[in-house]
Amino acid sequence: MQEPNTLLLLCRGGFEGECASEISAYAAQEGFYGYPTLERNSGFVVFHVQPPANACELVETLRFRRLVYARQWFACMPQLEGLDSKDRLTPVSEQAAALPECAELVIETADTTEGRELQGFGRKFASALAPRLRQAGVLLKRGQKAAWRMHLFVISGTSMWLGVAPVRNSSPEPGGIIRLKFPASAPSRSTLKLEEAWHWFIPRKYWDSALAPGMRAVDLGAAPGGWTWQLVQRGMFVTAIDNGPMNTDLMETGQVEHLREDAFIYQPPKPVDWMVCDVVEKPARTTAMVIEWAVNGWARDMIFNLKLPMKQRFAETQSCLERIERALGDAGLEWKLQAKHLYHDREEITCWLSVGSR
Repeated sequence: MQEPNTLLLLCRGGFEGECASEISAYAAQEGFYGYPTLERNSGFVVFHVQPPANACELVETLRFRRLVYARQWFACMPQLEGLDSKDRLTPVSEQAAALPECAELVIETADTTEGRELQGFGRKFASALAPRLRQAGVLLKRGQKAAWRMHLFVISGTSMWLGVAPVRNSSPEPGGIIRLKFPASAPSRSTLKLEEAWHWFIPRKYWDSALAPGMRAVDLGAAPGGWTWQLVQRGMFVTAIDNGPMNTDLMETGQVEHLREDAFIYQPPKPVDWMVCDVVEKPARTTAMVIEWAVNGWARDMIFNLKLPMKQRFAETQSCLERIERALGDAGLEWKLQAKHLYHDREEITCWLSVGSR
């Protein structure tokens, strides 16, 4: 029986090269070798796993959360091409029979204009395909659990990729995209960056303790207050550092102190629970500032953005993260560090650093 020998990874359009470099490097570290193929601005990368290994083994071995640029991944059978519009179900069902038993079927498309236009077709096709797969025993009945999730990635009405991903080692969101609604009272759309970061880095069941009312936070580069707004909504007291003006409604909450200071010079008079930073600055300088905060114990948890250069974005990402880990290790600290190119990010990645946990 043929095994999945390709890995499909979804990413933001324009970042296919970074996604390809990353999976190639991390797969090799785990002893899996292969090569990526990509089309710029397509929103996905295909990584071809070299035998005797297969893609299912790779997605079970490599921890998905290590990947910064991939939003979603799944081990795929050979691409289905030239599908007959009169009967697409049969070839897809036949290919599904070679895959592990799955708990659910997810239809996905690329996060591009063309991909979004296919979402309606994908939903209709899934409603016809799922009952057929359940009848064949490939897809379990609703409510039953399995270790794998089935993914059908639609390129067009005649071209698709069918694959599987481990439920515990992939994104639970279709396309790896956390859908959020912009709050009308928030001062700027950047507010969604911090909310998405919390969803990605902190399991929802821990929010009441990790993001508790009464905590104290510092927002570096705060104006006009998109990230401060999120902190205030959680009941925190915020010191907003920015030379620019803050939103009037935020200041009237009584939970915000605005200091017109340089974010890279400011030092808190005493440690705080959270430091957040969305300053537009070179990633190396932001990295140095984060290290200073961590080593001096100025904050327990930090969420910050690294604004990426136009070239060598993967290399710059690796350099910054390794620099943080090396500095914290040299200081004898314990920590947990994660990074992700989130849906609401553009030319940046969002990082979470928790000092005192590992």
